[in-house]
Amino acid sequence: MKTDIQDIKDIQTLVDSFYEKVKRDEIIGALFAHVNWEKHLPVMYLFWENALFFTGGYTGNPLKTHRAFHERNPLSPEHFAEWQSLFVSTVNELFAGEKAELAKQRALSISTVMQIKIFHGNADANGLQ
Repeated sequence: MKTDIQDIKDIQTLVDSFYEKVKRDEIIGALFAHVNWEKHLPVMYLFWENALFFTGGYTGNPLKTHRAFHERNPLSPEHFAEWQSLFVSTVNELFAGEKAELAKQRALSISTVMQIKIFHGNADANGLQ
């Protein structure tokens, strides 16, 4: 029986499992080919810990980061859809419960806002407001 996401260890399991799928994915895998995983994964742990448990440990600017990436390597709605699909399927495979549902909801919301701001020029480079 699956349990809910309860702590940083669960978040690490989720993030690690998700990115293992991403690395092998035919649609978005190439976008992540040059990622420094030793730096990226701890940032993602903090991001998702903050997104689910409001710890305040993440202080980055994901919109600014993704906009800069988009300028170098154009992203498409298909990329975002694949990211969402992989994330939701990973959550569903590993967890069930309130925080698992929140993780899926937050992923969809963040992805949607990023797409609007990246593709439609809704220019707030300071964050996901």
